Amino acid sequence: MELAKITTRGQITIPLEIRRKLGVKDGDKVVFLEQDGRIVMENSVNLALKDVQTAFAGEAERLGLKTEQDVVDMVKEIRRERNLARHA
Repeated sequence: MELAKITTRGQITIPLEIRRKLGVKDGDKVVFLEQDGRIVMENSVNLALKDVQTAFAGEAERLGLKTEQDVVDMVKEIRRERNLARHA
């Protein structure tokens, strides 16, 4: 268990071990969530990544993307189409 003191301005210093477990460093942001009546602190970047992964779940299969090269090829094709549209 780690302990932190709240300052008169409502600030706390997150203990080093907790920062390591969250994977945060100077300048990073954390988010506070309520879960089952408790307040949970999470790395905001990790939370955003989880949200994106959930939103895109099943999309690769739907698009027929089976390998990393399939994704690279799709990105190249989209860029090529956009360039053609810009210069048309």
